[in-house]
Amino acid sequence: MDLGHLLALDTLPQLLRGTAVTLKITLITAVLAFALSFVVGFLRLVPNRWVRRLVTAYVEILRGTSAIVQLFYLFFILPAFGLSLPPTATAVIGLGLNLSAYGSEVVRAGILAIGKGQHEGAAALGLNRVQTYRLVILPQALVAMLPSFGNLLIELVKATSLVSLITITELTFSGRQMVVTTGRSVEIWTWVMLLYFAMAYPLTWVVRGAERYAARYR
Repeated sequence: MDLGHLLALDTLPQLLRGTAVTLKITLITAVLAFALSFVVGFLRLVPNRWVRRLVTAYVEILRGTSAIVQLFYLFFILPAFGLSLPPTATAVIGLGLNLSAYGSEVVRAGILAIGKGQHEGAAALGLNRVQTYRLVILPQALVAMLPSFGNLLIELVKATSLVSLITITELTFSGRQMVVTTGRSVEIWTWVMLLYFAMAYPLTWVVRGAERYAARYR
């Protein structure tokens, strides 16, 4: 099979529609996941031990169970309790919660990496707790968090393939449908692989650029 036949363009339109769905789910999920990451990450550092225990349980449960099982639970089990979610909402919430468990560890580790001297210096300047974190701690911690958040974002792009199991016609689902209807498995899965790479690889450069900018800002 020559390269021209392998990469025939007639299979692209439907795959690109699936790619658009993948990008949409990735974008919305990333916003939710990163927002939750900061909330949960900060809660893991509060003085109240009961709050810390609660959010630690949240993190450990989500990290200790499969993302597929979590999606299935939201999509198939919750309706038995009277709570039905549309497939896209299920995908965003399921993947967002799962990713936030990992992201919260990135936030917590990034904040803890800042030495106590920074807190003491901020206190000496008369800054309150909120000002200390906003002006001193977070600008430095974000630089340390960026590589890990970049990796999580790339993993999210690939993890969106799981939502094909709850009837969402994203890139993987589109590819599987076309293989069934056309039988051109080698050609179609090659395109699917290339399209995932085309979505994920530019994120590496975006994150590197953000790291350089953040380092200059700091």
